Amino acid sequence: MLSEQWTAVIFDVDGTLVDSERDGHRVAFNAAFAAHGLPYRWDVTEYGRLLAIAGGRQRIAAFLENQGYDSASAADLAARLHRDKTERMRDLVTAGRIEPRPGVREVLDGLSAAGVTLAVATTGTREWVDPLLTGLFGTGLFSVVMTGTEVPALKPDPAVYVEALRALGVPAQRAMAVEDSSNGLRAALGAGLACVVVTNDYTTDQDFAGAAAIYPDYRCWQAGPAIAAAGVPPTRG
Repeated sequence: MLSEQWTAVIFDVDGTLVDSERDGHRVAFNAAFAAHGLPYRWDVTEYGRLLAIAGGRQRIAAFLENQGYDSASAADLAARLHRDKTERMRDLVTAGRIEPRPGVREVLDGLSAAGVTLAVATTGTREWVDPLLTGLFGTGLFSVVMTGTEVPALKPDPAVYVEALRALGVPAQRAMAVEDSSNGLRAALGAGLACVVVTNDYTTDQDFAGAAAIYPDYRCWQAGPAIAAAGVPPTRG
C-alpha cells in the first residue's frame, strides 16, 4: 500500500489526460507535411513507432534523415514543420477535436474533493496546452501548469517535474505523478516522485518497472473509490 499522505498529484497531458497523440498530433503533423508539399503521411502504426523518439521536432528530424535528408537540412525543415504543426494542433484544440480520456474527469473531481492539489507537468508547448486544459477542465483546477515552453528539456529528463514541484512548494515525497509512457515514468522517478501509469494503445507494452501502480484506463483506477479519491491507487494493476 502506498502512503496516504499525498498533498499533490501532477499529471502529464499527452496520452495521459487526453487522447491526443493518434488523433491530435499525428493529424497535425500530416497536415503540416501536406502544407509544405511533402509526400509523407504517418499512419497510426508508423506514428506509434515514431513515438519512441521524444519531442515532435526531434521526431520529424529523425524521420527526414531516414528519408535521405542530411542532418542539417533535416533539422532546418523539422523546425519549420514543427512550428506549423504546433499551430495546427492549437487549431484542433480550439475546435474541440481533442477529448479527455474516459474516466479522467471523475478521477480529477475525486482528488480535488479530497483536498489534493492538482498540477500539470508536460513537455507540450503552452501555446496549445493552456487552451486545451481550459477548454476541457475550466480554469483554476490545476494550481500549477508547467510546460515545455518554460522547461525545454524533454522527458525522461526530470526537469519539468522538478520545476512543477518547486512551483507547488511540495516535497517529492508528498506528491505523486500520473503518466502514460515509460519516458514519463522515468522522468517522474528521476524527480523522486511515486508514479501511477495509466496506459494507452501506444504505450501498453512499454517497460513500467518502478511504477507504483499500472492501469489500462481511469475506470480501473476508480474501482477502488475510497482510496483512489485520496490519490492512492488500491492495487498494482
